[in-house]
Amino acid sequence: MRTENASEKKIKVERVQTGIRIEKKMLKVLKGLAEYLDITLGDLIEGIVLHAFEGKSPFTKEETLQKIEDIKKIYDFDFDAAASHNFTEGE
Repeated sequence: MRTENASEKKIKVERVQTGIRIEKKMLKVLKGLAEYLDITLGDLIEGIVLHAFEGKSPFTKEETLQKIEDIKKIYDFDFDAAASHNFTEGE
């Protein structure tokens, strides 16, 4: 008999529709990655946040990391983590 481990147990959640503002090229990369992984953008963001909150990298497979780099090049996305402290809006 097969038993469920913690990672296989289904967790009922309540999702809400929200409007967020996000840097345009970042959103394009996230959408491209979600499409590549065949998941929704919301599922991708939830996974990234849950990993980040535990201090873990959400992506470890070399194939996925390479795909992220490829998508970033397509959209001319050249920001690093430090850039988040320097974003401003305007022309």
